[in-house]
Amino acid sequence: MKRAFALPLALAACAAIAVPLANTALAQTAATTPAPAAFTLAPLPYAPEALEPVIDAETMRIHHGKHHQAYVDNLNKAVAADPALAGMGLEELVARAGTLPAAIRNNAGGHWNHTFFWETMAPVAQVGAMSPALEAAITAQFGSVDKFKAAFKAAGTARFGSGWVWLIVGADGKLAITSTPNQDNPLMDVAEVKGTPVLGNDVWEHAYYLKHQNRRADYLDGWWQVVDWGKVSARYAAATGG
Repeated sequence: MKRAFALPLALAACAAIAVPLANTALAQTAATTPAPAAFTLAPLPYAPEALEPVIDAETMRIHHGKHHQAYVDNLNKAVAADPALAGMGLEELVARAGTLPAAIRNNAGGHWNHTFFWETMAPVAQVGAMSPALEAAITAQFGSVDKFKAAFKAAGTARFGSGWVWLIVGADGKLAITSTPNQDNPLMDVAEVKGTPVLGNDVWEHAYYLKHQNRRADYLDGWWQVVDWGKVSARYAAATGG
Protein backbone atom coordinates (compact mmCIF):
# COMPACT_ATOMS: atom_id res chain seq x y z
CA MET A 1 0.00 0.00 0.00
CA LYS A 2 2.80 2.40 0.78
CA ARG A 3 4.27 1.88 -2.71
CA ALA A 4 0.87 2.63 -4.31
CA PHE A 5 0.89 6.12 -2.80
CA ALA A 6 4.55 6.90 -3.60
CA LEU A 7 4.12 8.02 -7.24
CA PRO A 8 1.10 10.34 -6.70
CA LEU A 9 2.82 11.93 -3.71
CA ALA A 10 5.98 12.51 -5.77
CA LEU A 11 3.94 14.07 -8.61
CA ALA A 12 2.14 16.34 -6.16
CA ALA A 13 5.44 17.47 -4.70
CA CYS A 14 6.81 18.28 -8.18
CA ALA A 15 3.68 20.25 -9.00
CA ALA A 16 3.98 22.21 -5.76
CA ILE A 17 7.54 23.17 -6.69
CA ALA A 18 6.68 23.90 -10.32
CA VAL A 19 3.94 26.44 -9.55
CA PRO A 20 6.19 28.88 -7.65
CA LEU A 21 8.91 28.38 -10.26
CA ALA A 22 6.45 29.21 -13.03
CA ASN A 23 5.23 32.28 -11.14
CA THR A 24 8.84 33.40 -10.67
CA ALA A 25 9.55 32.95 -14.36
CA LEU A 26 6.47 34.99 -15.29
CA ALA A 27 7.47 37.72 -12.87
CA GLN A 28 10.98 37.83 -14.31
CA THR A 29 9.57 38.00 -17.86
CA ALA A 30 7.23 40.83 -16.88
CA ALA A 31 10.08 42.70 -15.23
CA THR A 32 12.30 42.46 -18.30
CA THR A 33 9.59 43.15 -20.92
CA PRO A 34 9.27 46.88 -21.55
CA ALA A 35 5.82 48.41 -21.25
CA PRO A 36 4.24 49.43 -24.56
CA ALA A 37 5.00 53.01 -25.56
CA ALA A 38 2.23 55.44 -24.69
CA PHE A 39 2.79 57.47 -27.87
CA THR A 40 3.72 56.29 -31.33
CA LEU A 41 4.72 57.87 -34.62
CA ALA A 42 2.10 57.38 -37.32
CA PRO A 43 3.28 56.94 -40.91
CA LEU A 44 3.18 59.96 -43.18
CA PRO A 45 -0.22 60.32 -44.89
CA TYR A 46 1.60 60.22 -48.26
CA ALA A 47 4.95 59.09 -49.65
CA PRO A 48 7.99 61.23 -48.72
CA GLU A 49 8.37 62.34 -52.33
CA ALA A 50 4.67 63.19 -52.74
CA LEU A 51 5.11 66.89 -51.94
CA GLU A 52 7.92 67.49 -54.45
CA PRO A 53 9.02 69.87 -55.81
CA VAL A 54 7.67 72.02 -52.95
CA ILE A 55 9.23 69.89 -50.20
CA ASP A 56 11.90 67.40 -51.20
CA ALA A 57 11.77 63.73 -50.24
CA GLU A 58 14.99 63.79 -48.21
CA THR A 59 13.72 66.63 -46.05
CA MET A 60 10.48 64.72 -45.45
CA ARG A 61 12.33 61.53 -44.50
CA ILE A 62 14.61 63.33 -42.04
CA HIS A 63 11.90 65.60 -40.67
CA HIS A 64 9.43 62.78 -40.06
CA GLY A 65 11.69 59.80 -39.38
CA LYS A 66 14.34 61.58 -37.31
CA HIS A 67 13.01 64.81 -35.82
CA HIS A 68 9.42 63.76 -35.18
CA GLN A 69 10.49 60.30 -34.03
CA ALA A 70 12.84 61.90 -31.50
CA TYR A 71 9.97 63.93 -30.02
CA VAL A 72 7.90 60.77 -29.64
CA ASP A 73 10.76 58.79 -28.08
CA ASN A 74 11.69 61.57 -25.67
CA LEU A 75 8.07 62.15 -24.71
CA ASN A 76 7.65 58.48 -23.82
CA LYS A 77 10.78 58.61 -21.67
CA ALA A 78 9.63 61.75 -19.88
CA VAL A 79 6.17 60.35 -19.21
CA ALA A 80 7.57 57.02 -17.99
CA ALA A 81 9.75 58.88 -15.49
CA ASP A 82 6.73 60.51 -13.83
CA PRO A 83 3.99 58.10 -12.64
CA ALA A 84 1.58 61.04 -12.17
CA LEU A 85 1.47 61.46 -15.95
CA ALA A 86 0.56 57.85 -16.72
CA GLY A 87 -2.54 57.57 -18.90
CA MET A 88 -2.69 61.23 -19.89
CA GLY A 89 -3.46 61.87 -23.54
CA LEU A 90 -1.37 64.07 -25.80
CA GLU A 91 -3.82 66.99 -25.86
CA GLU A 92 -4.10 66.93 -22.06
CA LEU A 93 -0.32 67.16 -21.76
CA VAL A 94 -0.23 69.99 -24.30
CA ALA A 95 -3.00 71.91 -22.55
CA ARG A 96 -1.14 71.71 -19.23
CA ALA A 97 2.31 72.35 -20.67
CA GLY A 98 3.06 75.31 -18.42
CA THR A 99 2.64 73.20 -15.28
CA LEU A 100 4.78 70.30 -16.50
CA PRO A 101 8.53 69.78 -16.90
CA ALA A 102 10.23 71.26 -19.95
CA ALA A 103 10.79 67.78 -21.40
CA ILE A 104 7.03 67.25 -21.50
CA ARG A 105 6.26 70.71 -22.88
CA ASN A 106 8.85 70.49 -25.64
CA ASN A 107 8.25 66.90 -26.72
CA ALA A 108 4.47 66.78 -26.34
CA GLY A 109 4.35 70.00 -28.34
CA GLY A 110 6.71 68.59 -30.94
CA HIS A 111 4.62 65.46 -31.33
CA TRP A 112 1.29 67.32 -31.55
CA ASN A 113 2.60 70.04 -33.87
CA HIS A 114 4.20 67.68 -36.34
CA THR A 115 1.21 65.36 -36.50
CA PHE A 116 -0.95 68.41 -37.25
CA PHE A 117 1.58 69.63 -39.83
CA TRP A 118 1.70 66.39 -41.84
CA GLU A 119 -2.10 66.32 -41.95
CA THR A 120 -2.24 69.95 -43.13
CA MET A 121 -0.51 69.05 -46.39
CA ALA A 122 -1.27 66.90 -49.42
CA PRO A 123 0.16 66.31 -52.90
CA VAL A 124 -0.51 69.24 -55.22
CA ALA A 125 -3.18 67.36 -57.17
CA GLN A 126 -5.11 66.53 -53.99
CA VAL A 127 -5.15 69.78 -52.02
CA GLY A 128 -8.75 70.68 -52.83
CA ALA A 129 -10.34 74.08 -52.52
CA MET A 130 -11.04 76.40 -49.61
CA SER A 131 -14.65 76.14 -48.43
CA PRO A 132 -16.89 79.16 -49.04
CA ALA A 133 -17.26 79.59 -45.25
CA LEU A 134 -13.51 79.66 -44.65
CA GLU A 135 -12.86 81.95 -47.62
CA ALA A 136 -15.55 84.35 -46.39
CA ALA A 137 -14.08 84.37 -42.88
CA ILE A 138 -10.56 84.99 -44.20
CA THR A 139 -11.76 87.81 -46.43
CA ALA A 140 -13.74 89.39 -43.60
CA GLN A 141 -10.79 89.24 -41.20
CA PHE A 142 -7.85 90.03 -43.48
CA GLY A 143 -9.36 91.77 -46.52
CA SER A 144 -8.63 89.01 -49.05
CA VAL A 145 -7.02 85.60 -49.34
CA ASP A 146 -3.87 87.20 -50.78
CA LYS A 147 -3.65 89.64 -47.86
CA PHE A 148 -4.09 86.74 -45.46
CA LYS A 149 -1.22 84.86 -47.10
CA ALA A 150 0.98 87.95 -46.92
CA ALA A 151 0.21 88.40 -43.22
CA PHE A 152 0.86 84.71 -42.54
CA LYS A 153 4.21 84.93 -44.34
CA ALA A 154 5.13 88.07 -42.40
CA ALA A 155 4.43 86.31 -39.08
CA GLY A 156 6.45 83.28 -40.18
CA THR A 157 9.48 85.26 -41.31
CA ALA A 158 9.35 87.46 -38.20
CA ARG A 159 9.53 84.47 -35.84
CA PHE A 160 13.02 84.74 -34.34
CA GLY A 161 14.87 81.43 -34.27
CA SER A 162 12.74 78.31 -34.40
CA GLY A 163 9.00 78.04 -34.09
CA TRP A 164 5.65 77.89 -35.82
CA VAL A 165 3.12 80.18 -37.48
CA TRP A 166 -0.60 79.47 -37.12
CA LEU A 167 -4.06 80.40 -38.30
CA ILE A 168 -6.40 79.92 -35.35
CA VAL A 169 -10.00 80.35 -34.35
CA GLY A 170 -10.01 82.45 -31.20
CA ALA A 171 -12.41 82.33 -28.28
CA ASP A 172 -14.48 84.99 -30.04
CA GLY A 173 -14.90 82.74 -33.08
CA LYS A 174 -12.79 84.99 -35.29
CA LEU A 175 -9.69 84.01 -37.24
CA ALA A 176 -6.27 85.25 -36.13
CA ILE A 177 -2.65 84.70 -37.15
CA THR A 178 -0.18 83.97 -34.40
CA SER A 179 3.31 82.56 -33.94
CA THR A 180 4.83 80.43 -31.19
CA PRO A 181 8.44 79.67 -30.26
CA ASN A 182 10.10 76.27 -30.27
CA GLN A 183 7.42 73.54 -30.09
CA ASP A 184 4.74 75.60 -28.36
CA ASN A 185 1.29 75.92 -29.91
CA PRO A 186 -1.89 77.95 -29.32
CA LEU A 187 -3.55 75.13 -27.35
CA MET A 188 -1.02 75.50 -24.52
CA ASP A 189 -1.78 77.34 -21.32
CA VAL A 190 1.46 79.27 -21.88
CA ALA A 191 0.53 80.57 -25.34
CA GLU A 192 0.45 84.35 -25.68
CA VAL A 193 -2.48 84.04 -28.08
CA LYS A 194 -4.72 81.03 -27.46
CA GLY A 195 -7.10 79.40 -29.87
CA THR A 196 -7.87 76.35 -31.98
CA PRO A 197 -5.36 75.85 -34.81
CA VAL A 198 -6.79 75.23 -38.27
CA LEU A 199 -3.55 75.79 -40.21
CA GLY A 200 0.08 75.69 -39.09
CA ASN A 201 3.51 75.79 -40.68
CA ASP A 202 6.81 74.66 -39.20
CA VAL A 203 9.47 77.36 -39.56
CA TRP A 204 12.28 75.46 -37.87
CA GLU A 205 15.23 75.31 -40.27
CA HIS A 206 15.06 71.53 -40.49
CA ALA A 207 11.73 71.97 -42.31
CA TYR A 208 13.27 73.73 -45.30
CA TYR A 209 17.06 74.04 -45.09
CA LEU A 210 18.07 71.30 -47.55
CA LYS A 211 16.11 73.00 -50.34
CA HIS A 212 16.03 76.67 -49.36
CA GLN A 213 19.02 77.09 -47.01
CA ASN A 214 18.35 80.32 -45.08
CA ARG A 215 15.57 81.53 -47.39
CA ARG A 216 12.60 80.97 -45.10
CA ALA A 217 10.46 83.42 -47.10
CA ASP A 218 10.86 81.27 -50.25
CA TYR A 219 9.76 78.21 -48.29
CA LEU A 220 6.69 80.03 -46.97
CA ASP A 221 5.77 81.24 -50.48
CA GLY A 222 6.00 77.77 -52.03
CA TRP A 223 4.25 76.01 -49.17
CA TRP A 224 0.77 77.18 -50.21
CA GLN A 225 0.92 74.76 -53.14
CA VAL A 226 0.67 71.77 -50.79
CA VAL A 227 -1.78 73.10 -48.20
CA ASP A 228 -4.76 70.74 -48.06
CA TRP A 229 -7.59 73.27 -48.08
CA GLY A 230 -10.16 70.51 -47.73
CA LYS A 231 -8.60 69.51 -44.41
CA VAL A 232 -8.18 73.11 -43.25
CA SER A 233 -11.80 73.89 -44.15
CA ALA A 234 -13.01 70.86 -42.18
CA ARG A 235 -11.01 72.02 -39.15
CA TYR A 236 -12.51 75.48 -39.44
CA ALA A 237 -16.02 74.04 -39.59
CA ALA A 238 -15.33 71.89 -36.52
CA ALA A 239 -13.85 74.82 -34.58
CA THR A 240 -16.80 77.10 -35.35
CA GLY A 241 -19.58 74.54 -35.24
CA GLY A 242 -20.27 75.18 -38.90
